[in-house]
Amino acid sequence: MAEQYDLIVLGSGPGGYVAAIRGAQLGLKTAIVERENLGGICLNWGCIPTKALLRSAEVFHQMQNAKAYGLAATGVAADLAAVVQRSRGVASQLNKGVTGLMKKNKIAVHMGVGKLTAANKISVTGQDGKTTDLEGKHIIVATGARARELPFAKSDGKRIWTYRHAMTPAEMPTELLVIGSGAIGIEFASFYNDMGAKVTVVEMLDRIVPVEDTEVSDFLAKSLKKQGMTILTGAGVESLAADGQGVAAKIKTSDGKVADHRFSHVIVAVGIVPNTEEIGLEALGVKTTKGHIDTDPMCRTSVKGLWAIGDVTAPPWLAHKASHEGVIAAEAIAQELGNKDVHPHAMNAASIPGCTYCRPQVASVGMTEAKAKEAGYEVKVGKFPFIGNGKAIALGETEGFIKTVFDGKTGELLGAHMIGAEVTELIQGYTVGKQAELVETDFMQTVFPHPTLSEMMHESVLAAHGKVIHI
Repeated sequence: MAEQYDLIVLGSGPGGYVAAIRGAQLGLKTAIVERENLGGICLNWGCIPTKALLRSAEVFHQMQNAKAYGLAATGVAADLAAVVQRSRGVASQLNKGVTGLMKKNKIAVHMGVGKLTAANKISVTGQDGKTTDLEGKHIIVATGARARELPFAKSDGKRIWTYRHAMTPAEMPTELLVIGSGAIGIEFASFYNDMGAKVTVVEMLDRIVPVEDTEVSDFLAKSLKKQGMTILTGAGVESLAADGQGVAAKIKTSDGKVADHRFSHVIVAVGIVPNTEEIGLEALGVKTTKGHIDTDPMCRTSVKGLWAIGDVTAPPWLAHKASHEGVIAAEAIAQELGNKDVHPHAMNAASIPGCTYCRPQVASVGMTEAKAKEAGYEVKVGKFPFIGNGKAIALGETEGFIKTVFDGKTGELLGAHMIGAEVTELIQGYTVGKQAELVETDFMQTVFPHPTLSEMMHESVLAAHGKVIHI
């Protein structure tokens, strides 16, 4: 007989485990199914361990430039194996943390490969080959996604890497090719460049980090080139051929010419593929678009009782979006099961911030200036540079700017775009403002503490309305 639950979550990434915890908090008898590691890709092989790697690279960079701060550092060297070991230790610590949270919230954990056998049933096959049947009043699919492979050059873990291989390298690349300049590609390019590799980035679109504001993309490209990277936009990799010594690549540049290049290693970062195969969706008739599960604003699929969250659904494919969807889905399920004290809200995609942890960092929320104009808004734009901020100068971090985009008629904040030190922390101020539907005067009348980097947020708003003080 199948084990009975109110809620079963398939997948334990940042969407899945958060959904399970919220469900348990609301009194639902909850189970979670995971085939590999609690915490999913983000915690074990994505967001968190990559930030640990990038932190090591940042410290290494600062040590190499200690003289600029009146300090002396001699014999500075990087130990790649130790850097990777630290990153894996961080991931392990957090994995144990999620395990503890499952116990604390009395969530049943079923380790194994889960497959939907009905809209309310899952079979779980463990490593020992034994199958456990689970039955739930509601099921949330949170199976995430994996790296997209190039059809002409599959990753081998030796010379051609996905992000997963790049996090646990057996050796340090000397000349590295990064294909794709989204957040994953640029973060690894930044890490390996700071660690001493000669890095080339190839992007088929006309600018790097193409989802960001054009001014941010241009600024980042100039900064990375100054750091020694080669940036090729409007370019494509025609072929890759790996051997024992490296990888031969044919690259077509924006002028249409194809040239042969040689690299020690290649990282492929050209997007993701949703993990929707072989989990029983087809037999249930679940609607999908390009493999991603279609959902309504409350995370319901086309099949009653079946929900979906995170990277297995529509973009943006971000961990914090998945976690928030997990809460939405769990609360909506609790409401359907009779809980009158929860009031779930639909996801507002316009208020989801994006962060890229390269050097310098990039962060944004809402519309770019170009998108706002395309949408017909009469925009007011403000910019403020890091060089005009006292805290940035004291930190020795004067590279970057903050840009805000407002509706000139209503004062609504349409978007905010940042590049520079710690902007991934600053962006939440604008995100809260956007969610709360604050207008220009709300920001202008807010007191920002001095001396902080956050003062640039204030100045950018003032600049949009001709009231900037420090430039």
